[in-house]
Amino acid sequence: VSIGNICRSPIAEAVFRKLVTDEKVENKWMTDSAAVSDWNVGRSPDARALSCLRNHGIETAHKARQVTKEDFQTFDYILCMDESNLRDLKRKGNQVKDCKAKIELLGTYDPQKQLIIEDPYYGNEKDFETVYEQCVRCCKAFLEKSH
Repeated sequence: VSIGNICRSPIAEAVFRKLVTDEKVENKWMTDSAAVSDWNVGRSPDARALSCLRNHGIETAHKARQVTKEDFQTFDYILCMDESNLRDLKRKGNQVKDCKAKIELLGTYDPQKQLIIEDPYYGNEKDFETVYEQCVRCCKAFLEKSH
């Protein structure tokens, strides 16, 4: 989960989906991404996010959506990108009865210990590539730990 669901979280979602497909465990996972805010609802990911994924042979048809109360009740994990997302999500999660999701920073799984995945929106292609690499490392480690 990220602020607007058009840069970081769709990259993480697409990366994780490809990983579980490659490992043939996609039927065990329900993978999605969402936003803390409602700014970009219905929008496709940022063109730079799409082109970064495409360069790595990954396609996504994701449309931005906002995180819902049901997400907290349905998903086992809600992984987010930075401290402010974490704070917002924990606050929202606390208002949901039977919240079962474990809310964590995706970066806690990074073997290179980069806790925060910075928003590349105001950056350049290289920043999107950095996000992609962080997502790959974190998603691989998360998948290994959780099955």
